[in-house]
Parts: sequence; structure tokens; C-alpha cells
Amino acid sequence: MSSDNSKNDNDNENLDTEDDLLDNDILDLDAFNQLLSMDDEDDEDHEFSRDIINNYFDQTRTTFADMDKAFRAKDLSKLSSLGHFLKGSSATIGIKKVQECCKHIQYLGKLQGAEGEGTVDKEEALRLIECELRTGKEEYQKAEEFLQFFYEADPGDDEDDDA
Repeated sequence: MSSDNSKNDNDNENLDTEDDLLDNDILDLDAFNQLLSMDDEDDEDHEFSRDIINNYFDQTRTTFADMDKAFRAKDLSKLSSLGHFLKGSSATIGIKKVQECCKHIQYLGKLQGAEGEGTVDKEEALRLIECELRTGKEEYQKAEEFLQFFYEADPGDDEDDDA
């Protein structure tokens, strides 16, 4: 039984060390380890979770672009909906700060305070959403870099960057 868990123990040790270096700001290790547990035991490349992460990268870039469009159009309802969507995706992967920013955008899009309490007017909501979008994108970049480091970057990604 210990041999079956040795791979997961090694993964946890690596994640704990990397996470300590990053002050535990990027990943919710419980959520991320759940994702890793879906990989086949003999798959050292983490093919299944790597595919999910790469899909998350694509989805997040698209969603942030859609959020930018909705922000320019001052479409608070769309911003709230997109915030809710990306909050869920980020929570599934364990990307804590992107999840938090998207939660704030979801509430602000409904003219609620960033934590869902009280109310704000449209101009204040848009001002705060602009800050949350900027922070969310910055935190996403950190998470993407960290996960690419963890997975040692997907070799297929280089082809997309040259296009």
C-alpha cells in the first residue's frame, strides 16, 4: 500500500516545497491535489490533469477577453455572469486569488459590495471591477507560470506562441 502512495507523497512533498516558496498564495493544495489524484497512478507526466490545466488556461484567457469587452460596454450583468463562471473554474483547479477576484466581480456586477454585502452604484462598481480585473489577470499569470513550472510546460504550447 505504501508503494501506491509513494507517488502521491512525492507530489505532495514537491507541492508543499514549491508552495512554501510562494507563501501559499497561488494554489489551494487540497483542490489541486484532488485534481492530481485523477491522474493514472503510473502516469508520471500527469497527462489527465495537464489537459485539464491547459483547457483552464485557454478558457481563462478567453473569459478575461470577454470580461474586457463587457467592461468596455459597461455590461455589469455580463461581468457578473463571467465572474461567476471563472470563479467556479478557478476553484476547481485551486487558483485561489483568481477565484477571489472573480467572486468580487460577480458581486460587483450585481451592484453589491465586493464581498456580497451592501450596495454600490454603477460607477463605483465599474471602478472596482477594473481593479479586480487587473489583479485577476496578474494573479492568473502567476498561476500559469507556476503550473507550467509544475508540469514542466506542455511542449505543444511552444507551437502556439510562434503563430
